[in-house]
Amino acid sequence: MNTAQLTQDRRDFLKTVAAGAIAASTPLASFAASAGQRRGIKLGYDNFAIRAMNWMVEDHIDYSAKLGCDSLFMSDIEHFKSYDEGYLNDVRKKAADKGLQIHVGTWSICPTSKAFRDNHGTAEEHLRLGIRVAKAIGSPVIRVVLGTGEDRKTEGGIMARIMDTVKVCKACRSQAIDSGVKIAVENHAGDMQAHEVVLLVEEAGGREYMGVNLDSGNAVWTMETPMDSLEILGPYAATTSLRDSSVWLSENGVTAQWTATGAGMVDWPKYFDRFAELCPGVPVHYETISGFNRELPIFRPEQWVLFPEMKAPALAHFLAWAKDGKPLEPWKAPAGQDRGEAEKEYQRAQIEESIRYCKSIGLGLKA
Repeated sequence: MNTAQLTQDRRDFLKTVAAGAIAASTPLASFAASAGQRRGIKLGYDNFAIRAMNWMVEDHIDYSAKLGCDSLFMSDIEHFKSYDEGYLNDVRKKAADKGLQIHVGTWSICPTSKAFRDNHGTAEEHLRLGIRVAKAIGSPVIRVVLGTGEDRKTEGGIMARIMDTVKVCKACRSQAIDSGVKIAVENHAGDMQAHEVVLLVEEAGGREYMGVNLDSGNAVWTMETPMDSLEILGPYAATTSLRDSSVWLSENGVTAQWTATGAGMVDWPKYFDRFAELCPGVPVHYETISGFNRELPIFRPEQWVLFPEMKAPALAHFLAWAKDGKPLEPWKAPAGQDRGEAEKEYQRAQIEESIRYCKSIGLGLKA
């Protein structure tokens, strides 16, 4: 059978599976039942949501207070002016005075990932710094990532990168436990499916000192619905970077666009009903990264070389969800406006819309 025929057969099969699967719920399905009810879940944002501002942590604390947030996720330690303990204690006090907790994160700790950078030394030195910063700031977690979807193409595939990351986490186990800081691994930018994140956590030693940063938008890039990802990662969640998504069938598979919360296809009231059961005490942080399209070429054979363990039920759920989606155009800066300034306005509007929506369905502890 030639490649063209194989591609067509796969496309026909997947469309058949999607048609027979249970259709995903719409965003309004349980809104009426949930609106106005306080859920007792802390609400905030991830600083990457408004990355164009290039703010430091002090600016984010002030902005979070203005939005009525309970929590702030500084997912990039580069936005602290210093790693000196005295400075970090001052930041912690400033946040507490505003009624905010801070969660802390950093980037790749996989030494063989294409995304790894040595600006903080070795992978182990990087993680140790992150744990120290998290402890000083009062964060119960240090968010880390393995890498991106490009790591699935490296020698040994994603499993080799997982085991390299496990070694780094194990080397820092005692420091994390002594500091009371969980190492929270994110499903990041198409690097790992939910079951692979769990494998990493368990191989590193389990939930004694490991956890997960739950990212609903990144789940979509690995062909998982946010609800399916929540079911697997929820019991491990220590923090969150959530966002809404729209998905639709396209020429080579499924195209996705992340959106402001409430503007996409995720049924958030239903999501948070289950979130409350699986993730008690975990704050909700929104990380809107909206306005661009990404196609997932699931009708092309080469996609399955990268995801050989994809389960048929999960794929069926994802395709059924996409079948109900409508294409969205990418965001463009208004004609005549400086793009940098337009991005700042757009990103602030997206996160503010998301926070308002979340409060309307009962998230947050503040009015």
